[in-house]
Amino acid sequence: MSISPFFLNLRSAYRSEMDDLTFDSDGRDVLRQRLAEKRQEISFLVQMMELSPEMVAVIFHQGFTFGQPAVMDRLLSREPDEFPEWRSVSDGMELAPWAQELAQVVLQSAGGERFLTVAAGLHYMAGKPDSLAEQHGNEASDDEDNGENDSDEQDEFDADEDGGEPGDARARKEAAADWLVGQGFDRKD
Repeated sequence: MSISPFFLNLRSAYRSEMDDLTFDSDGRDVLRQRLAEKRQEISFLVQMMELSPEMVAVIFHQGFTFGQPAVMDRLLSREPDEFPEWRSVSDGMELAPWAQELAQVVLQSAGGERFLTVAAGLHYMAGKPDSLAEQHGNEASDDEDNGENDSDEQDEFDADEDGGEPGDARARKEAAADWLVGQGFDRKD
């Protein structure tokens, strides 16, 4: 499965948004509460669909069930100007009842169908991290074998966190903690 640059870029932004929503400053899991709050703000959020789809797409977290993975695999390989109609994408999935209500609000807005297509693609990718990471890793290996490496800084940071040099990740965390202390924050141990 090949993934378009559009979805690859949004994938990392979507992950960051989910990470930001998941834990509070004390490390407690507050995802359900924060998602419930965001879902209540749907009439405001629809204004952000075009500029920051990853920030709005999180409201559909666990709202999609994909019955036809091949449809979603084809979608992920496309750029936005090549997207199929929402109806053809939605035929291969089921929305939870609460997600159907949100989708109706979104569909009444300009660009709603395109946004739901993007949201479905993001959720589909989020549910398949192993195969996508493996494929992305294989592409990176191929690039390295050819003497090329087009990965951006975020991918390099993720590689360190996911099994690169553990000392590099630890050193970054320590440097970040030192910087925060320098800004007047207490050191978190």
